[in-house]
Amino acid sequence: MKRTSLWIEGTTRTGKTTELVKEFCHWVEDKHQQKISSSFQSVTQNLASSVLVFSANDDNRRNLADQLSLAVQGSYPIQCKTPIGWMRDEIKLFWPLLFEELSLKAQFPLILRPETEQFLATQLWRCHRTDEGNSPIDQFLGTLTGNSEFRFVRQTLDLLQLAGASGVMVEHIPYILEHALEEGQYLLEQFNNSEMTETSLAQLRGELILEWQKWCLNRGLLTYGLIYTLFWRYLLPNSQYQHHLITRYQGIFADDLDDYPAIAFDLFQFLLDHNAFGVFTYNPDGQVRLGLNADPQCLYQLSSHCQVKILSNYPRIQSNYGDLIVQLATNPLSIETLPDCFTSIQTISRAELLRKTANFIVETIKKKQINPENVAIIAPGLDEIARYTFIEILSAANIPIKPLNEQRPLISFPLVMALLTLLALVYPGLSRLFRGDDIAQMLTILSYDATQKKAAIDPVRAGLIADSCYEVKTETCQFLPIETYPRWDRIGHEATDSYNHLVDWIKQTQQQVKKDQLSSPMMVLDKAIKELIEVKYQLSYQQLSALRELTETTQHFWEIDRRLRQYDPQPKAPTKTLIEFLQLLRKGTITANPRPLYYLGKKPNYVTLATIFQYRSLKSCHSWQFWLDISSNLWEKGGASVLFCAPLFLREWSGRSLTPEDEFEADQARLKRILKDLLGREEDKIILCHSDLSVKGTEQTGPLLTLVNGCEQI
Repeated sequence: MKRTSLWIEGTTRTGKTTELVKEFCHWVEDKHQQKISSSFQSVTQNLASSVLVFSANDDNRRNLADQLSLAVQGSYPIQCKTPIGWMRDEIKLFWPLLFEELSLKAQFPLILRPETEQFLATQLWRCHRTDEGNSPIDQFLGTLTGNSEFRFVRQTLDLLQLAGASGVMVEHIPYILEHALEEGQYLLEQFNNSEMTETSLAQLRGELILEWQKWCLNRGLLTYGLIYTLFWRYLLPNSQYQHHLITRYQGIFADDLDDYPAIAFDLFQFLLDHNAFGVFTYNPDGQVRLGLNADPQCLYQLSSHCQVKILSNYPRIQSNYGDLIVQLATNPLSIETLPDCFTSIQTISRAELLRKTANFIVETIKKKQINPENVAIIAPGLDEIARYTFIEILSAANIPIKPLNEQRPLISFPLVMALLTLLALVYPGLSRLFRGDDIAQMLTILSYDATQKKAAIDPVRAGLIADSCYEVKTETCQFLPIETYPRWDRIGHEATDSYNHLVDWIKQTQQQVKKDQLSSPMMVLDKAIKELIEVKYQLSYQQLSALRELTETTQHFWEIDRRLRQYDPQPKAPTKTLIEFLQLLRKGTITANPRPLYYLGKKPNYVTLATIFQYRSLKSCHSWQFWLDISSNLWEKGGASVLFCAPLFLREWSGRSLTPEDEFEADQARLKRILKDLLGREEDKIILCHSDLSVKGTEQTGPLLTLVNGCEQI
């Protein structure tokens, strides 16, 4: 007898994922009983390939995979994917179906990273011209420089991603932009161009997106936006592919459905209609990715295909005080005294608030009132000042602290900077990209002595050598003998040997490059890491992550460059590619994100520092939460977690114009979800951190200021 699919709904930490894991165990047992006559190996293989397991993001995917593996005691392999990750794999696997239908060249597709996508789209659109010559569009593109160009390109690429995730044809994007934005002039004012109209700007974005899509597909390049588009528009409707889905997949287990794109609804509905069994979890107070491709209302329609199970085992603080906190936040005239589990830290300046909060955390941890792993600092936005202050004060007290998804620019790692400087010295024509300070830093970093655990060339000597012995000519550079420095005898024996060794290494590598023994910068980097770094350094986890990201980025960049050269009748010189690569890294847009360590159910022993979006995405919980900048207006704003024009690409959008009232209602709904979600992830105490003045020196009067006035001050 066919089991009815199950829809598990509940707010934060009511046991939805636990129920999903139980249902997965039942499903596996049922399948095992059905195939009891088969060999164990075939059962394992069939089960592994007949079920789809989804999670909303990569962190949750790993956690869910671990929970499922433990639940079935490792007896069956678990393949858990994010929606975009699974669609990407499907596009690659069934690429022959797509290039036949789209009449594309038969070649394996390459995935563009977001920073490479931004770089290539900017280059392509700089060359965009209309038949009218000096039209307003040409003049508009000509005025874009620096941040305005970056923002315009990013927003336009995001439109492609939003359209693909929601199942909207790219050709309809201009129509949506024209007919939905009552305040369309705002789109023009942000670029300071009064000659454009909102209609022509919408048409321009549509032209550029179509041009970009065609350019990528002709070269076999894929972006997230194109993956979404190809999946819903061409692959999912394909009869051959549909046959594959029906015959292969018998079960779907999807956690946190409120964070999935609308086209996931099309996939799930198709499978359910063809007798697949599904278990779905949904959190009405979640919707963390609403504004970032997710369409919770669309996915909610799947509940009509399932038996609905509502969970109501609410966490204590959310159950007792959730409605009160929401009422105070949305009704500023309310006057209530908050319970003892809410306290506040209040100062005049924000700098003082950061120090006072950090010192309070240090004091309570040292007094054993709380452990580091039970503390979370949550902010609507984390600037470098706040991040540095907390890390500096807590680290000085030997208290571990970890910013979630820090996204530290690669160029900020001294090892990476030294390697990039080395590349510029090995290849001709690049020496002017780096200054004497960069050369001095490279000499210090690459002269590290593992036996003495210090650099053979200290910063002072490195500066003297860079000033006296480094010579830049028109196309090339060279290191002069150490005797060029008038008082070279004061450099010291160890520093001189290290300098000479590095100079000899550079000369040798230059010869190998000339003889084509090292055919790409990737090979030069690999040689430098093995011969100048690995033999000397006991690398930390962060340094290893940075070097790994650098090598992967370099490999990706040249892989894309090789593909583009096949289509360019006049390919650029290899030196030009290397210059573009170095400039891209120096802008800081490429970051190193270490793969998270596995703790197998144990809480890691550090204080968590995160933005609201990062913390909610992590789906963790803590005994103490510090809500930073509680009176900031950013608490009710989506900020970077809402893409440009995202509300227009929700399937519930009726086609009417968006108004300021719509934006206000969306902000209020988001604030309610944030408060209830955070309260559900709290177990003991919430400390509200308020400063009268913001980091800019302006008075803070955000919607949560009422909460500060209603609780006791520490």
